Amino acid sequence: MSEQQSDLRRRALGAILANALRSPQFLFTIAFTLALYVFVGDNISVPLFDWQSWYWLVGGGLAGLGFLAASVTDPEAAQEAVNRMFEQKLQLDRVKNRVARQHIQKALEYRKQMLDLAKKAKGSLKTNLLQTVDDVNAWIGHMVNLGLHLDEFAENQLIVRDLKEVPTRISKVSQRIEIEKRNGADLVVAELQKQREQLEQQLTNLQAAVNNSKRAEIQLESALASLGTIYAQMSRLDTSEVDSGRMQRMRLEIQEEVNSLQDTIHAMEEVQQQALRLG
Repeated sequence: MSEQQSDLRRRALGAILANALRSPQFLFTIAFTLALYVFVGDNISVPLFDWQSWYWLVGGGLAGLGFLAASVTDPEAAQEAVNRMFEQKLQLDRVKNRVARQHIQKALEYRKQMLDLAKKAKGSLKTNLLQTVDDVNAWIGHMVNLGLHLDEFAENQLIVRDLKEVPTRISKVSQRIEIEKRNGADLVVAELQKQREQLEQQLTNLQAAVNNSKRAEIQLESALASLGTIYAQMSRLDTSEVDSGRMQRMRLEIQEEVNSLQDTIHAMEEVQQQALRLG
């Protein structure tokens, strides 16, 4: 589980606890306990036992804690909370790239169908399907992140400017090198050659940024197709296959997709930073 997923799950568990504290069942338990303590107190006869009024508080407290523990440790409730928080955090409208947003919207449709499959399942199959949806959350989260990086690249005016200007600057420096060579200015030539090498490296980084952007667009489309394949596999699973290698292989495929998306994001960040440093 990634650090982002772990943080999301911790926040979700906090939300579950807060909801449990506000739930009618918990509030009724507390109110009923206080009513017994105030209105009944020790006015009760228990054979072979000296009943004290504060016993009501102990009993009510234990009942309340038991309810809270059951709420927090319920895997289905925890997963539902994680899914709700994921949907709130996603904010798909941040992605401006039209094609990327369409791919992510379709990915969310697959995720919704996966959740429906998980809700209809029973026992260990249900638990495993919900865990798989948790992995898919990370997958889609990386798709959104990649879409945001595409937006950043498209809006980066420095890169757009340098893509146009750097080739011209290389050509001018090369022309000047030839002139200075004819004049016998070896020191000037050496400095100009160094400048040309820097410009050529900058152009290489700029072109790599463009290639990474194209790669990101293709990878988003590929990720959507892979997600559709995973959904088809999930829809054919039955209880007998939960403990088989098929479920494990499916989750490994998802993790590979997540890692691949993360690698592309890192590559885009690194190349864009290098291009800006040389700009």
